[in-house]
Amino acid sequence: MNTLFATAPMRLLGALTAVMLVVALGSYAALNVAQMQHLDMMPPMISVSGEGEMLAVPDVGQFTFSVEATALDAVAAQEQSGTKVNDIITFLTESGVAEVDINTQSYNLYPNYRWEETICIPGTICRGGEQVQDGFVVNQTVEVKIRDTDTASSIITGVGEREATNISGLNFVVDDTDALQAEARSLAVADARAKAELLAADLGVSLGRITGYFEEDPRYAPEPMYARTMAFDEMSESDFGGPSLPMGEEKVGARVNITYEIR
Repeated sequence: MNTLFATAPMRLLGALTAVMLVVALGSYAALNVAQMQHLDMMPPMISVSGEGEMLAVPDVGQFTFSVEATALDAVAAQEQSGTKVNDIITFLTESGVAEVDINTQSYNLYPNYRWEETICIPGTICRGGEQVQDGFVVNQTVEVKIRDTDTASSIITGVGEREATNISGLNFVVDDTDALQAEARSLAVADARAKAELLAADLGVSLGRITGYFEEDPRYAPEPMYARTMAFDEMSESDFGGPSLPMGEEKVGARVNITYEIR
């Protein structure tokens, strides 16, 4: 050790190292003191959560229908599909459905194939058959909103009678949930406030200002009150008005977290 610091440069280096160590320890101590002072200055707080929920009768029915057509050429397939879709849309508008509530979700045109067997000759390489193009297929899916929910059953039946390939997903929902969401949020805030006041009374303190607010994802996905999928190969006109379609209620909820100062 004595040999290590025998020279002047090494003694200077050792002195500088000692000084830097003292400075570092002093800074660390000062930082801890500042942190403790900051914690002492922070007021005590409590955090509570609140929930609110609103129920409403759905005012809109939504469903989709598809039409599929097959023909030897693309133009003929499109014409067949378009004729059926136009017939259904005419029926919908005559039944009171607004044009803005009828929207195409998808439109697909693709070649159709069939498997053609081949005769295998002994002693030759033979695959047994091959895919051969056999015309074209058009598939169009349309989404419909029914604002007069009392007509939903008869409209579903009428669409099926007009050669829809399938009808699916009849859901009853609240069309505009913004107002319900605001009411649910107000209930959640009031619930949190009531919990905070009760907790403060139990602790023997009083509430101060709000120092934090957080709203969790408020929109619970509504479950369909009625849903079905139907395929129609052929349906004849009848006096059947359609099935009974109970709508139930849709739930809109909110959940908030609020932090209060206490004194």
